Amino acid sequence: MDMKHLKYFYTIAAEGQITRAAKKLHIAQPPLSQSLKNLERDIGTPLFDRNGRRMELTEAGKTLYSRCETLFQLFEETLLEVQDTGEGMKGKLNIGCVKSAFSHIPGKMKEFGKIYPDITFELREGDSASLANDLKNRRIDFAVVRLPLELDEFHHKRLPVEDYVAVLPNEWLVEGDDSTIGMDLLSALPLLLLRRTSGRGQYELILDQLKNFTPSPKVVTMCPDVDMILELVSEGVGATIVPELAYQKHNPGKVKMMKIKEDILHSESAVIWLKERYLSKSAQKFIELFDQENEMD
Repeated sequence: MDMKHLKYFYTIAAEGQITRAAKKLHIAQPPLSQSLKNLERDIGTPLFDRNGRRMELTEAGKTLYSRCETLFQLFEETLLEVQDTGEGMKGKLNIGCVKSAFSHIPGKMKEFGKIYPDITFELREGDSASLANDLKNRRIDFAVVRLPLELDEFHHKRLPVEDYVAVLPNEWLVEGDDSTIGMDLLSALPLLLLRRTSGRGQYELILDQLKNFTPSPKVVTMCPDVDMILELVSEGVGATIVPELAYQKHNPGKVKMMKIKEDILHSESAVIWLKERYLSKSAQKFIELFDQENEMD
């Protein structure tokens, strides 16, 4: 058994078919099938149940697949660490970010690109829960997320706290000076709230506060995308409560921002990266740029 046979097995398992695996590996099907037969013979147990053209992992196959995934990740990280000992920084940074906190990223990319012109970037958008999962699966190097989030598996660097603001359609009339709104009035409006795809987040924290003023707040829409939420507000569907920076960067027009009178809603963000993983020098240097924000706060 060698790395080549393991790679062949891993690709067949990931693709679910010999045909697709052969195409991805750029080899003919017969030698790929023979490689799998030799591997099963050497191990002494079937790794797949053949269901027509579909290849389904046996229990032994699932165990080997999981170990291969860990092995290949370790190999890639070892190669990266060795490359990092050379002079200069090259390669690609994979960055994840929740859309409502993306304003933390562009200026740093511009600054970083001037210092390290041989670094390229790949960006991935998602909510905090999905980005945490992307980190665990090594799809990204680090991520900017909204808290709360379970951080036991991650190193993290907290970013300056933001206030939440209310955003209403321009034509809606409210009591007062039209620049601030109380939670009692806000909780009585039809609301559109940001909500992550899984786990407890800011949605639940905001809802808990609203219930102190109205037992059953009228939440008419939940969505993880701040652009969609603000576009709905601009069309008069409802009002929303979002971090102030998210409003400033994604303001679609035809809406008005109002400060919330009660000082009870605040948004915390953080840069997070996986503890059990080698972090490249380029990723470390980029994360250091976030220290400037905390120094300015």
